[in-house]
Amino acid sequence: MSRWLPFSCVDGPGNRLVLFLQGCNFACPGCHNPHTIGLCDHCGDCVPGCPSGALTLQEGRVSWQAARCTDCDACLDVCPRSASPKTATMTVAEVLALLRRYGPLLTGITVSGGEATTQLPFVIALFTAIKGAPDLAHLGCLLDSNGSLAEAGWQRLLPVLDGAMIDLKGWGDSVHHTLTGYGRERVLASLQLLAQAGKLAEVRLLQVPGQSDYLAADGTLEGGLAAFLHSLGPVPIRLNGFRHHGVRGEALSWSEAGSADLTVLANALKAKVFGSVMLPAI
Repeated sequence: MSRWLPFSCVDGPGNRLVLFLQGCNFACPGCHNPHTIGLCDHCGDCVPGCPSGALTLQEGRVSWQAARCTDCDACLDVCPRSASPKTATMTVAEVLALLRRYGPLLTGITVSGGEATTQLPFVIALFTAIKGAPDLAHLGCLLDSNGSLAEAGWQRLLPVLDGAMIDLKGWGDSVHHTLTGYGRERVLASLQLLAQAGKLAEVRLLQVPGQSDYLAADGTLEGGLAAFLHSLGPVPIRLNGFRHHGVRGEALSWSEAGSADLTVLANALKAKVFGSVMLPAI
């Protein structure tokens, strides 16, 4: 696990406890949290540069002492695998204990990442335990995902899933590949499957000026995208604008999305599709 938050009002409706799992199967050059992509292989490259001595090598594995860590992130800057040594392992029972601790103030739990579905057995076990606990069953179980999970995986998860928020980071397959490192086929299939099951909580579109292809040349919504979104039904759409925060490498040369960029896209969506369109606070 990369980290967890006891309270969040931006990772789904209400006040939610959020788990950010480590590891992602996409390789988005514009990722705002690139240190959540890889898994530590305990090479030790990060240890010598830790100014507080929070990282050591013990029996061939990198050990992190949270009490000594100053969160300078020097270890994240040198990692060749886009990983973090500042991770922890949590059991289902430990997460349930957190939910019981903060439960009276919570609407539910959201499991995010990285990419949460790369640890599908854990997510299924956690949601199953929540649904089976009389004192926790009222909490909504949401997933924040890139939509890459195959149908068989979704079918295992659906019985204990209340909803999923899915990113569609590009419409055309070539653009989606440029922005994520992978094609769009599974993402579209996941969106359709979840919509048909009534568990598509939100579609998220990332606007990257000069890279995204949601709009046609005349500024209207791309026809194929409009038809696809219509086919999903009245699902909430949330717009996110690309920013440089946390980004490394080639994407630092991309233009940031301002309020004007997002307003143009929002207006195009509202003119063509039904359902709410939500803008971020910029």
